[in-house]
Amino acid sequence: MTITIFAMYRHYECTSFFKTKAILMTMTHVIVSISILIIMNACDYTDPHTLNVGKTGIDSDMSAIKESRENTQQVNTIYGLSLFDIDEQTVSLSTYQGKVLLVVNTSSRCGYTPQYEQLQELYEKYQSRGLEVLAFPSNDFGGQELKTNEEVATFCYTRYSVDFPLFAKTKVRGKNKHPLYQFLTEKTSFPGEVRWNFEKFLVNRNGTVIGRYYSNVLPLSDEIISDVERATSL
Repeated sequence: MTITIFAMYRHYECTSFFKTKAILMTMTHVIVSISILIIMNACDYTDPHTLNVGKTGIDSDMSAIKESRENTQQVNTIYGLSLFDIDEQTVSLSTYQGKVLLVVNTSSRCGYTPQYEQLQELYEKYQSRGLEVLAFPSNDFGGQELKTNEEVATFCYTRYSVDFPLFAKTKVRGKNKHPLYQFLTEKTSFPGEVRWNFEKFLVNRNGTVIGRYYSNVLPLSDEIISDVERATSL
């Protein structure tokens, strides 16, 4: 009887030890991850595959990126700006003048990533009425984007079959953010830094931002559908 009780105690003691160890390891992982995120944000880290950045972004020998960084003049419209698309070709936003735009900062490894499906559905429903969904993959929030723009493109095309415009990885917050996001977050009626992946800005045909929706607002929500309906009817 004594041996049995002792064995049970030892089993409990060992089990408790391993459970405690597992909890401590998990806590350590979380603390390290949060610390890395805090450091990245504090340093305004820009990974080398993020091509759409402000003038003070990472150093690069790529002349196209240097030229893009010179495009940091104070602007009162998005149409004078250019960015790299997902194929790393320069695109002027003047291409979309007269369109209704839903601008979204995206990520491939986020809890909100399935919103790609609804973004595609929204695009298919309203494209004929002048809606363009512009997706800007970003690594600004917890490093949740894939490494290269090619990998991002493959993921989006194969997993979600998107055919709306995808842009190269973009800096959307901090001192190095691209001028597009400087405009969206500083020169509109909806100021404030982008807080997480899949925030959305709705721009009317005149280039005015008429709506901003946080990450948890689905692309097919009543709120966004109502605003898109109104904007595309004008």
